[in-house]
Amino acid sequence: MGNYLHALRRRRREWLAKQHLEPSDERLAVIGLGRFGSSLAHELTRCGWDVLGIDTDAALVQRHREALTHSVVADCTDPEVLRQLGVHEFTVAVVGIGTDIEASMLITSNLLDVGVPNIWAKAVSHQHGRILERIGAHHVVLPEHEMGERVAHLVTGGMLDFIEFDDDYALIKTVAPAVVTGTPLGQSVVRSQYGVTVVGIKRSGQDFTYATAETVVEEGDIIIVTGKTHAVEAFSGLS
Repeated sequence: MGNYLHALRRRRREWLAKQHLEPSDERLAVIGLGRFGSSLAHELTRCGWDVLGIDTDAALVQRHREALTHSVVADCTDPEVLRQLGVHEFTVAVVGIGTDIEASMLITSNLLDVGVPNIWAKAVSHQHGRILERIGAHHVVLPEHEMGERVAHLVTGGMLDFIEFDDDYALIKTVAPAVVTGTPLGQSVVRSQYGVTVVGIKRSGQDFTYATAETVVEEGDIIIVTGKTHAVEAFSGLS
């Protein structure tokens, strides 16, 4: 979930910069308060966003009413409902509906029609995602698929965490293998021999800190490593 939040904030800042606007409008609509939508809405609220949560299920809305800034029972497949709720004035909207594909597509289309400039939509399959992209959704996420890929990397290797970006580039958290310990990083062969860069380090009882050329990694340290996906995977498997 943290990845989506960081991406939401980054893409929103980029859009505001292009429009020559200040990042003062912290309003965001989350349509669909199932597991994905409600988790996202709660975390956004915790991070200081003014979140409008919307769902057709009154019980779901009631369940999350106290945690969100605003919540309402409404059917956003009706474009007039979006206007009445003022969603057309928001800079970001998230369609968290997945199982009802027709509703997902209708709401995404309605958000585009009312002029929301930054629309994120959840998809339950690659086909669903392609349809959302063709409709015009600016960002499509497949949470189950992406989490499955991420967990696959964790259960088959020595990684404690794994995040893959575009262009086959990844960032991992792993216990430092012996090949990286005992020598300042600037003098080690980690980058030249293994094609990865150590960017952060955490020693027992201490906070994470940036790694520098002078940093000496010790046995048992937790390190953050970046590089091509195949390279960080191979590096995490070293003993």
